[in-house]
Amino acid sequence: MSNYNLTLLTDLYELTMMQGYFKAGNRDVAIFDAFYRENPCGGAYAISAGLEQLIDYIEHLSFSKEDIDYLRELNIFGEDFLEYLSAFQFSGDIYAIPEGSIIFPREPLVKVVAPIMEAQLVETALLNIINHQSLIATKASRVCYAANGDGVMEFGLRRAQGPDSGTFGARAAVIGGCIGTSNVLTGKLFDVPVLGTHAHSWIMSFPNEYRAFKTYAELYPNACTLLVDTYDTLHSGVPNAIRVFTEMREQGIELKHYGIRMDSGDLAYLSKKARAMLDEAGFEDAVISASNDLDEYLIQSLKIQGAAINSWGVGTHLITAKDNPSFGGVYKLAAIQGKDGKFVPKIKLSENSEKVTNPCDKTVYRIYDKETGKIKGDLICLVDEQYDLSKELKLFDPNEPWKKTILPGGSYTMKELLVPVIKNGKSVYQSPPVMEIREYCNREKETLWDESRRLVNPQKIHVDLSQKLYDIKNELLNRA
Repeated sequence: MSNYNLTLLTDLYELTMMQGYFKAGNRDVAIFDAFYRENPCGGAYAISAGLEQLIDYIEHLSFSKEDIDYLRELNIFGEDFLEYLSAFQFSGDIYAIPEGSIIFPREPLVKVVAPIMEAQLVETALLNIINHQSLIATKASRVCYAANGDGVMEFGLRRAQGPDSGTFGARAAVIGGCIGTSNVLTGKLFDVPVLGTHAHSWIMSFPNEYRAFKTYAELYPNACTLLVDTYDTLHSGVPNAIRVFTEMREQGIELKHYGIRMDSGDLAYLSKKARAMLDEAGFEDAVISASNDLDEYLIQSLKIQGAAINSWGVGTHLITAKDNPSFGGVYKLAAIQGKDGKFVPKIKLSENSEKVTNPCDKTVYRIYDKETGKIKGDLICLVDEQYDLSKELKLFDPNEPWKKTILPGGSYTMKELLVPVIKNGKSVYQSPPVMEIREYCNREKETLWDESRRLVNPQKIHVDLSQKLYDIKNELLNRA
């Protein structure tokens, strides 16, 4: 597939609303927040991802002649509006939480400040990009947590929902903690390690299993992982692998990056038996890799059973986030600039309390316990609010405000999460390489308490409102 223009990667109603603003002469600057309401997979956190692709989308946002011709054929857009679109360029500002960051519900992940027509247009693509990659990065983080330090390889391309999902999903999986991917295109585009062994068809194409292993070892002596479950794992596969490893050693070939892979059967039982056979033959450092529809729960279960597996290949359940296939990010209007230049707060009401939005021009601070470096909570506040770390900080649950926490002065630190990435339509942010984002993400995960990383019934992190923002929100609710 060739590169293609993403400008029309939008819902029709974004364009019809744009024309409405255009016809009404509405050029007001608006603030929109992109956020999500509930952590995926029943977890206590998520991982932000997709920012590099969002920036690229914004910088290349323009309507081609073919785009304008197509929109004209729909017979719903006026020529004056189409003429406006033909010269369209995004001119606003965008702030975002960097990729690889720990994120929580209800806090702005991306904030768009732009003329309302421009801010409206980018909604759909922004959510499409951020939602997908953040979901897969989060799923990968959970899988890697279950692996408890073992290497996890992403190899779900053939099961992904299309080329883009497979390619950018693999990118996100590496950000979330995977050591590499089987997807060669992802490796080329984002300079991440590509990994893999061979298929059962390789074994079956030879007269016997030994000859298949021997040929593969001669081709790839420094990356020799042999798939041992084509015929009989313990009575054929592992013995033949041991025979090949022994011959390599006798020939003076240094054995490194070698081992076996199993893709079927009782992985706990087979891996323990295979480990004993390899150790007895003197191959204590041989890796035992496993695949076969793995996810974080199965990996954790195998760990509990004492499986002798120290490398994991995870495909379908990771690249599709099978148990939670959507991230649920939304994009809501928070304020509109008045004639005096000040932003007028806007709020969306709902009978569902979780759908009531937070108004105003906001930013987000992360609060850390100074002694441990662990996250105490996040604070959504007005952009002009300042905090003195030497003074006590009162936090309260905005939904149950009688629940309060007082942090003594000097016991905590704070970091602002939103950073400028687009100013006046141009990028002011250099996205790090994916492997650097991965390392940053690993450091971010260390700021979580162990109780918030567990897979089942984790301890949730509080996301609170500042007193000023809380008061404005209540005033708008009461007025409504």
